Amino acid sequence: MDWSLYDCGRKGHLTYAPAEADVRRQLRAQAESGEAWRCLRCGAYVAGGPLMSGPAAEAPLVRRGKEVRSALILRVFAVERFLRALAVAAIAFVVWRFEYARETIEQAFDRERPELRSLFHQLGYNIDNSKLVGLFNRALTLSPTTIKLLAIGLACYAAIEVVEGVGLWVGKRWGEYFAMVATSVGLPFEIYDLVNKVSTIGLILFAINLFLVLYLVITKRLFGVRGGKRAYDARLRSESIMDAAIAAAAASPAATDHTATDHTATDHAATAAQPEAPTPDARPSRTQPDAPTPETPTSDMRPDAPTPDGETAEPHDAPAGTDSARAAP
Repeated sequence: MDWSLYDCGRKGHLTYAPAEADVRRQLRAQAESGEAWRCLRCGAYVAGGPLMSGPAAEAPLVRRGKEVRSALILRVFAVERFLRALAVAAIAFVVWRFEYARETIEQAFDRERPELRSLFHQLGYNIDNSKLVGLFNRALTLSPTTIKLLAIGLACYAAIEVVEGVGLWVGKRWGEYFAMVATSVGLPFEIYDLVNKVSTIGLILFAINLFLVLYLVITKRLFGVRGGKRAYDARLRSESIMDAAIAAAAASPAATDHTATDHTATDHAATAAQPEAPTPDARPSRTQPDAPTPETPTSDMRPDAPTPDGETAEPHDAPAGTDSARAAP
């Protein structure tokens, strides 16, 4: 079962638009009907605008997969704690009212006892041997101060159960610690009662409390078990779609090419800023002829060739011993 999709079906999809462009491209898709954003819980693309937006580092850490199932299990325990708190609160109210109506209750019980004895006798049960009747008779002998303290203790126990239920329902770390500690404190008393006398209700309650303690310690890694809170948060991060998008954006070719382009542009700018230094060993290439100088006329120049000013160049006397001197008439 896809627990992430199940949670999205109950609560709705959770989409988030990061402010960083590279990360936003990992979570956004363009469809014919418009843009679509990836849900951070189930991973499906949802048409329409994002539900939330902001920096990628501030995106909510969403429970996915097994964490959704774990949250549902804790809510089952929370409902059990609420029911237990309701029952204990009702008993506390009865005990508190018992002090103010003790005589009336005792008279009513004495008046109805013969009929109750006859009814249960037909069923083969003697109420005089009942522990409930014995407990009622002992309550009639309690002092007013003892009854008030008993009512206050029951009310405090009911309040503790309510706090446990709220902490387990919201799935907060403090609620998990509070439920684990409060339940562990009551385990020795439950074991003591079971040692004295085994009862079905006692076994069921003890099994529920023991399972809750072990489940919280192992799965939620309380008190440093299995790496503690750091390992628990690291596992949540490893399953986070937002963290996966951040890692993909950092390793994407677009981001790498953009970085390489920036470095290349910087190198070109630095090269252009530096003047080209002359090479001291540079020599003219032997494959190219020497360029003629203005003082040395070439063989292609005629004596009557016009000058750039439009005048006719007069022949100059060539030095003796040269080929030009031998060729002159």
